[in-house]
Amino acid sequence: MKEIEVVIDTDEIAEFFYTELTKRGYIPAENELEELADITFEYLLKKCIIDEEEDL
Repeated sequence: MKEIEVVIDTDEIAEFFYTELTKRGYIPAENELEELADITFEYLLKKCIIDEEEDL
């Protein structure tokens, strides 16, 4: 199987959640979006979908 590089940005995750939640009638606070993005990132790590790399 071929390995590909995917960059996961928690800011992009937060924007995605904001868009999707507002479509559904929710107005989340900025800190709530940050928490959701962090939780999503941690979930992806736990499921071994992504590997965390440190910025150099």
